[in-house]
Amino acid sequence: MGLRGSVHVPGDKSMTHRAILFSGLAEGTSRVTNFLSGADCRASIEAIKALGADVELEDGVLKITGVDDVRSGSIDCGNSGTTMRLLLGLLAGREGEFRLDGDDSLRNRPMDRVRIPLKKMGADIEGDRAPVVVRGNELKGVVYRLPVASAQVKSAILLAGLKATGKTTVIEPELSRDHTERMLPRYGIAVEVLDTDEGRELTVHGPAKLRATDVEIPGDPSSAAFFWTAALLVPDSEITTKNVLLNPTRTGFLQVLRQMGASIEIANRREVAGEEVGDVTVRTQHLHGVVVEGAQIPSLIDEVPLIALLATQAEGETVIRDAEELRYKETDRIDSVASNLKKLGADIETAADGMRIKGSHLHAGEVDSLGDHRLAMMLAIAGELVGGVEVANKEAVEVSYPTFYDDLKTLKNRMNG
Repeated sequence: MGLRGSVHVPGDKSMTHRAILFSGLAEGTSRVTNFLSGADCRASIEAIKALGADVELEDGVLKITGVDDVRSGSIDCGNSGTTMRLLLGLLAGREGEFRLDGDDSLRNRPMDRVRIPLKKMGADIEGDRAPVVVRGNELKGVVYRLPVASAQVKSAILLAGLKATGKTTVIEPELSRDHTERMLPRYGIAVEVLDTDEGRELTVHGPAKLRATDVEIPGDPSSAAFFWTAALLVPDSEITTKNVLLNPTRTGFLQVLRQMGASIEIANRREVAGEEVGDVTVRTQHLHGVVVEGAQIPSLIDEVPLIALLATQAEGETVIRDAEELRYKETDRIDSVASNLKKLGADIETAADGMRIKGSHLHAGEVDSLGDHRLAMMLAIAGELVGGVEVANKEAVEVSYPTFYDDLKTLKNRMNG
């Protein structure tokens, strides 16, 4: 008996962060619906409140009245690297002094890849690890080529460009999540996009002001991915995730599932907030190993732990390359994923930029999420496959999917109903 039913996953985490932060610094009052209320996004809410924005929750709608003349002070970014990195860009050109800090995990995550390009614009930023101090300074537009595709670094530079004089251009070698450049026009900011032989060029002209708008957030595909994985692995399962974001920079995981042999059904395609959404149905199927590398990686970086789990149940060998970015997440997700799955019997070898996984027979065991929300959910899905998996620090799911265990239980109840 498998897992069966439908799930409405929470609003997309990346889009929620941006809607909150942009609204907090925009002229007027914005309304954000279907937002993610996880701990990371609450950190962004508290950050804009600390800066002086007014935030109200009314009938499930987040009403945010922005502030241009921000308050100096300390901001606690919690566990949220997105909050900190985007704020570095947003605050670099604003008058005042801001101390950005976070929990122990965030304090170990590098900020130089954001700080270095911002300093080229004239930013005064002190510290490669939290706490990071930003002293508002006059900025000038630059042309910056990203050494590695990164939506957070790209976004920070473009957001700094709103307070800079002249033109700010970011060149990314491969397409990364494009929510910033899709959402900024809704806030009145023109973003020029040009595809060239050297990569994708994104340009904003400053100085420019954000203007309030209304944003509806689609379901998060990175959250839906856990149920797609469960449907594939747990025998006799069929799960539909409703109203899921289908942005091309976020569907790399679905493409890998198809490469592995999965049949994916997408129904009810439509547009929400300038983004395509749909209902995605996945059923149990036989899988085979694949190679995941290169341009695929930026669009599925958060789903690599799930690819590793799927690979343990696939025929043959799966190789993941070019994913060194995983070493700078909430945990070193290359080592933490491999070490935990090995405890359950997986055959995994790690490399500097990825891992090699062979089809394995998993068994029960004790594992530890190490406070990483995506690791906690992946290990919970492993537990549905083999039973008897005890996950320490499983409450880490609060960061991105507070109702994860309730939704999983609902699917199991439908199975037994």
